[in-house]
Amino acid sequence: MAARDSPDSSRGTLQGNPETGGGHVRPVLLSSTAEQLARYGPGLSAVGGAAGDVPALLRFAVAAGRSWPLPGEGRTAQLWELLASVAAVDVAAARVYEPHLDAVAILKQASAVADAGEGSWGVFAAEGPGLRLQATADGTGYVLDGSKPWCSLAGQLDHAVITAHTDDGGRAAFAVDLRHAGVTAEEPEWIARGLREIPSGTVHFDHVPAAAVGGSGWYHSRPGFAWGGMGVAACWLGGAVGVARDFRDGLRKAAESGREPDQLALAALGETDRILVSALQYLARAAERVDAAGTAAGSSSAWSEAQRVRGTVAAAVERVLQLVTANRGPAPLAFDAAYAKRVADLALYVRQHHGHRDDAQLGSLTIKGDCPW
Repeated sequence: MAARDSPDSSRGTLQGNPETGGGHVRPVLLSSTAEQLARYGPGLSAVGGAAGDVPALLRFAVAAGRSWPLPGEGRTAQLWELLASVAAVDVAAARVYEPHLDAVAILKQASAVADAGEGSWGVFAAEGPGLRLQATADGTGYVLDGSKPWCSLAGQLDHAVITAHTDDGGRAAFAVDLRHAGVTAEEPEWIARGLREIPSGTVHFDHVPAAAVGGSGWYHSRPGFAWGGMGVAACWLGGAVGVARDFRDGLRKAAESGREPDQLALAALGETDRILVSALQYLARAAERVDAAGTAAGSSSAWSEAQRVRGTVAAAVERVLQLVTANRGPAPLAFDAAYAKRVADLALYVRQHHGHRDDAQLGSLTIKGDCPW
């Protein structure tokens, strides 16, 4: 049998005192060197100390939004490295960072509204049965009425980019102040063990003023929609790196105690390495293509690439979770809080990929010739 971990055999990715956020974080690298990312080190290290503290993480995300790269502007790989590095420390923290950074990018891409300013932002674009959010022109702008599902952290955010139905039968994006009196964020009964600090509930809007962000259809047709989807995949992959590091560190510690890993454990670690390196290399290449194409990229081709990236990364994450949890056994899941949280958070987060349905959408694009082969 493979040498399995004792409850305290994994230290995760943060060296130093996790209560204070001290220490050094091992970045997840796509094309940079650790030295090239060194200036972001203090901010990444602080994530570990703030795990579970959503207000603190939101403050860090707002600060990141002022200095981190934006997609499609020449440093996409570095942005995705940073998102993956946050997720490798704490998956839920990446779930806080990514929407704010996506909103910052969306507002800049629209170039028709003010920048993100000092507040925290979310991006709410999901639809749900029986729920509808309607945008109505009121002469000087728009007002929103109705309900929107799956609005993560709505009660703690300042603003959101939110999609709503328009009078022309389409959908458009709008910037809204979530502190407005007409906004009511439900407290969801969040029973999931994953992403427990990131509940996603329904938000109700009663004649809430909104500023248009692009025109009807712009939100989904812009290349940045695909870029944002790949940024989420970078978070998934970073979470898988964190899980794999737990596995590797556990095997190392077991070996130091005289329990050398057997061939099954080594084979699982080797397969994990193959999967992660392949996915990281693919993500790096995708980042190069994003920067090469920029805003001139056709929306269909950009989205087909996003579906390939997301599907490839999702499959990699699922396999790494299977390999690691099977080989580490039950003890770390039962007694190692950081590892158990990472696994639960990642397993839920990666469900944003819709599996075969997303593959079917990619197949539809492929049959039209939107593929490189």
